[in-house]
Amino acid sequence: MVNQIEGVLLTPLKQINHLKGDVYHAMKCVDPGYISFGEAYFSSILCGLVKAWKCHLRMTLNLVCMVGKIHFVLYDGRENSSTYGEFMEVTLSPENPKLYRRITIPPGIWMAFVGIDEGKSMLLNVADIPHDPAEQVNIPMEESNIKFDFTKINIEK
Repeated sequence: MVNQIEGVLLTPLKQINHLKGDVYHAMKCVDPGYISFGEAYFSSILCGLVKAWKCHLRMTLNLVCMVGKIHFVLYDGRENSSTYGEFMEVTLSPENPKLYRRITIPPGIWMAFVGIDEGKSMLLNVADIPHDPAEQVNIPMEESNIKFDFTKINIEK
């Protein structure tokens, strides 16, 4: 069972297998978590590396792992939230139908992610607003007050 953070959505996604190449759904404008379209971008992570910590102040993230396997760690930093101070961990991957899903992360949630598959993993973000460096906070893991043991995450090598 996944500890759920208030406002975070996990949406199973459809994969359509085809002899000439598969189709992987990511997001429709009628899906839960869709607010509006601001931009879409891809981000990659190498196996065993951690990108941490980032918090968006206005942007809602809609993340889908398109290649490999990525483990996300979320921390609720919103003082007015019923899950303030709690962690949530989720693994996404297109290679396992149970893990092919989208995670929607509202503003105010701190996020870190780890590549846990060999080589490079890649994610897609369908964001509700265009990128704006002024609306995000980045704190290097070593300088953060958010304490999480990333060594406990199983890396598949």
